[in-house]
Amino acid sequence: MSAEAPRHVPVLLREVLEQLQPREGGVYVDATFGAGGYSRAILKTSGTRVIGIDRDPTAIAGGRELVAQAAGRLTLVEDRFSHLAEVCAAQGLDHVDGVVMDVGVSSMQLDQAGRGFSFRLDGPLDMRMGATGPSAADVVARASEAELADIIYLFGEERHSRGVARAIVAARKEGPITTTRALADIVARTVRSKPGDIHPATRTFQALRIFVNEELDELQEALEAAERVLKVGGRLVVVSFHSLEDRIVKNFLNARSKTGGGSRHLPEVALVPPSFRLLTRRPLIADDAETAANPRARSAKLRAAERTEAAPHSAEPSDIGPRLADVVRGG
Repeated sequence: MSAEAPRHVPVLLREVLEQLQPREGGVYVDATFGAGGYSRAILKTSGTRVIGIDRDPTAIAGGRELVAQAAGRLTLVEDRFSHLAEVCAAQGLDHVDGVVMDVGVSSMQLDQAGRGFSFRLDGPLDMRMGATGPSAADVVARASEAELADIIYLFGEERHSRGVARAIVAARKEGPITTTRALADIVARTVRSKPGDIHPATRTFQALRIFVNEELDELQEALEAAERVLKVGGRLVVVSFHSLEDRIVKNFLNARSKTGGGSRHLPEVALVPPSFRLLTRRPLIADDAETAANPRARSAKLRAAERTEAAPHSAEPSDIGPRLADVVRGG
């Protein structure tokens, strides 16, 4: 059977490889394996080994052919990318040469109506990247009006979050909201849009997806894990797709690339040396040719840094917004 082109086109692939600089015999973590676009490209460098991580079991299953082609150089692990340090340890790896992350939902997931990510395709209101935990329908059914408004505002940056939350609570009194179309229709009746605007449900769906998958906390923890596993000179490359993700990456790399820790009030506190050296002062973006060929690339931003010999910084507390566990148990 002839090999088919991957359905998912890896965004900013040339730029990712330029920043990652895979070398012969190097070990790399593709922390968000997806359809394997980055892994496939890294493996083209002779002798490289890739550990691919994805919490989506369908992505792991879809990568079996690439595993066979790689002949022992690709290992796939079904797990959260925040656990990448533990995944590496389980593979007998204390340190690796590079980590690449493509953050957020993939086009494969959006294109499958049964996954419930897209308001353009009617399906069950699910949105889970993994196979376990509460779904978006559970959140919509159990969250209070105030919690829904917070989720939609914080994670979707939706100006009409209170009105959307009020409409959802009113609608669920008439019956459970279990499909993407039902939710999209509720939002569309509340958020007015003009021709040329994004779909009125875009921000609400983004917010629920981020919340259900705890994506922002996961990202913060994954960045800290990468800091621990990268060897001196190892590269971290992150591609993000909206401002919330990019802000976390930017703030993390800026904080880790500056000397800090002391102050005029506590001069005895030793300064913490930078654990990363920035490779991209400004985010790299797709050129016109790539955005024309792959519209998903339009919002992509790439940031990269190189690990220094300094010890990892202390982990930063992650309290980015409402917690899933509290909402689903009504706490």
